[in-house]
This record gives sequence, C-alpha cells and structure tokens, in this order.
Amino acid sequence: MATNSEDRHFPTAAGILLGLGLGGFFDGIVLHQILQWHHMATSAGYPADSLENLKLNTLLDGLFHASTYIFTAVGLLILWRTARKPHFWWSPKLLFATILMGFGIFNVVEGIVDHHLLGLHHVNETVPQDQWIYWDVAFLIWGAAMLIGGWLLWKQGKREARAEARYISN
Repeated sequence: MATNSEDRHFPTAAGILLGLGLGGFFDGIVLHQILQWHHMATSAGYPADSLENLKLNTLLDGLFHASTYIFTAVGLLILWRTARKPHFWWSPKLLFATILMGFGIFNVVEGIVDHHLLGLHHVNETVPQDQWIYWDVAFLIWGAAMLIGGWLLWKQGKREARAEARYISN
C-alpha cells in the first residue's frame, strides 16, 4: 500500500525545537560556565563580583538551562511521536537543516533581546566594555548565518523529498 506524498512529512518543528535547545545549551555551557564570559544578569546590575550576585546569576542560569531542556525534550517528543507513524519519512538533511535553523533562531532572538534590547548581559564581558558590541554583533551574524544556511539546506531537502515522492508514486 503506497502512502500519499502529502502524508509523508518531516517534523520541521521537532528539528527547530532541538536546535533552540542545543543553541541554549551551547550558550549556557560554553559562554556562561566554561568561559565565564557572562551570566544571565551580569549587565543588568548584578555583576558576578559578589557571592550574592553570583548566587542570583547561577539561579538565573539554571532557569535558563531548564527552559532549553524543555525545548529539547519537546523536540524529541515530537520527533519520537512522528517517527512511530508508518508514513514517517526520515531525512538526515532536513533534521540537520532544522536543527541549524533552530540554533540560528536562538542566537538571533537571544542576541537581539538579551544583549541589545534588555541589556541583561553581553557575549564577552571579559573584554573592555567598548568592545562588547563587536562580540554581540558577531554573535548575531553567526546566528543569522546558521539560520540562513539551515533554511537553504531545508529548501533543498524539501525539493529532494518532493522529487523522491514523485518517483515513488510513479
């Protein structure tokens, strides 16, 4: 029994949520914990220069990690639920593309909101303050490049999926 090509879809939302989660984990683990360039509220009046401020920032970092964990768990749940269906079409290219898009979305949104609009923290607060903008802009460019690259790869993967569906139905 052939499946209708409209029924064969890849769960784009799953990959984007996984990318959002992985982007958050990268930011929190690498920038907050390993490099210690910033914490959640270090530019919002709570620099990590006292035990009290460090405790608050650690709590906020933990809540941030909890939210990225939720993105990742929901993405995995959607992927798992879809993969259990008989019409599921697996595409490593679409999975990678959507994860890349989600990671890029994370960087762009987090960079615009936290770094520029709210000023909660900046990418690298270990350099002189007049250099923070360069790191913040580079973070946005990196995110935009991932988002655009993922979107282009996604479009290519969708074209290939349509071509394969036509081949299978003939």
